[in-house]
Amino acid sequence: MPVELNHTIIHAHDREASAHFLADILGLEVGPPMGRFLPVQTSNGVTLDFATDAGPVTGQHYAFLISDQEFDDAFARLEKTGAPYFADPRRTRPGEINHNHGGRGVYFLDPDGHSMEMLTRPYGSG
Repeated sequence: MPVELNHTIIHAHDREASAHFLADILGLEVGPPMGRFLPVQTSNGVTLDFATDAGPVTGQHYAFLISDQEFDDAFARLEKTGAPYFADPRRTRPGEINHNHGGRGVYFLDPDGHSMEMLTRPYGSG
């Protein structure tokens, strides 16, 4: 059996708010709670398990490879939220997208400061 990522835990101050924020932008569904986790499953079967934590949340980076049409749709939903977005991970190019690797990409922060990335071409593919 090949090695595959099955799930990861995303710590949040409010799992409902964070899960719905990301799911709404990416056009995904928030699943029913599973214990302390609120799952959002991607199309390749990886589940993002959001968990509410009372303590400080350390920001992580999550990148989502999506099609050009999905990018158009998700980017429109991102803009509707009014959340700032950036062309680069260091957030020095606000209000822009990038065209790295022959595709398009954008970075934005979720409600807990996790760096989310949407890209249409994998790194090194251009």
